[in-house]
Amino acid sequence: MRIRALLCVAAVGAAISFSPAARPDEQTIRQVFKAKLPNTQVIGVEKLRYAELYEVTVLGDRGHAVFYTDALGQIMLVGNLIETRTDRNLTEDRVRKLSAIGWNKLPFQWAVTTRRGNGRRQIAILSDPNCPFCQKFEKELAKVDNITVHIFMWPVVKEESVRQTKSVWCSKDRVKAWNDLMLKRIELSASTDCENPIEELIALGKRLGATSTPTWFLPNGEKYVGAQPMSMVVPLLDAAARRK
Repeated sequence: MRIRALLCVAAVGAAISFSPAARPDEQTIRQVFKAKLPNTQVIGVEKLRYAELYEVTVLGDRGHAVFYTDALGQIMLVGNLIETRTDRNLTEDRVRKLSAIGWNKLPFQWAVTTRRGNGRRQIAILSDPNCPFCQKFEKELAKVDNITVHIFMWPVVKEESVRQTKSVWCSKDRVKAWNDLMLKRIELSASTDCENPIEELIALGKRLGATSTPTWFLPNGEKYVGAQPMSMVVPLLDAAARRK
C-alpha cells in the first residue's frame, strides 16, 4: 500500500512537472471537490512544497480526510503521502492534527482512571471490554510506570459490552472491576441498575470521531487508533508530558 501510494505521488509529480504552468485557482478546486464529494465540506486548500501538489482537506460524517490535486483540480489523488527521507506518513500526521480534540473538555468524571508513580504521562482511551486489541493494548500499557490512564468505556463491539460496562460503573472499586474484566477476563457480579453514564459515553465516542477500538488521545489532543507498540507509544507520551 505504501509503495503504491509513493508510485502514485511520483507519477502525478512527473505528469505535473511536464505540463504547462497552470495558475492555481482555489475556488475551482473547491468546486471540483464539492461536486466529487457532495457529502463533505471542503475546509481547506493549501499548496504543498512537493511538486505542484495541492492538499484538499474535507470534513464528512466519518471525520476529516485529506486528498491531493493539481492547481486546477484536474486530478484527484487518494492515498497516503509518504516523505521518503523520514518515512513519515504526512497524510496521517495532517489528519491527526485536523481531528485533534480539546483534552481539557473531556468528561474525566466519567472515566475509570488509574495513576501509577508520579502520573506525569497521560493517555485517554476509548475501550470496549470485548475488543481483543483493547485487551492487548491495556496489558502492555500496564507495564508502563509514571502514567495516568483514563479509560472511557465505549461498549460498541458486542451487546454484552453494555451490561459489562454498567457493571463496572456500579462496582465499589471501578478500577479493580475494569482491570479484572479486561486483563484477567473475570466476569463481574455487580448490579447494572445504578445511575451510569454509559449512553453518554457511547455518544462521546461518536462526537470524538472514533470508528474503532481502541481509539486513544494524548494531552495535545491528537488521536491515534489501534494497539500500537509501546516502542511508539511511550515516546509519544514522554513528548506530550514535556510539552505540558
